[in-house]
Amino acid sequence: MTREEGHSLSDGYARSGADVTGADAASGDDHVLDQVVSVLGEIVGEDVIEALEVGAATSLSADLELESIEFVVLGEKLLDRFGESVDFLAWSAKMELEELMELTVGDIADFVTSCAG
Repeated sequence: MTREEGHSLSDGYARSGADVTGADAASGDDHVLDQVVSVLGEIVGEDVIEALEVGAATSLSADLELESIEFVVLGEKLLDRFGESVDFLAWSAKMELEELMELTVGDIADFVTSCAG
């Protein structure tokens, strides 16, 4: 699989926090999920995201084959995209290895949403 090393955000989303509040919570959740998928595309490559049809049930380990350094990059990119309250590295540091291996894209989106509230 192709890995991209770039750290630039290619889309127009704000770096200082996603607006996940509002009357339509499902729409907010979808927005966060879409942004998480976008961040993952910056790490593994958009071609991988499209080929796998990445969604909430996609495994970071088994499906996307993220390596440990890519988890660190994911944490940095989530901070850039959503702000200081989304400290993925601190959150994931409390997990056992098995838990980390079972994380899905939906788990990350749920974590981001929980930080925004």
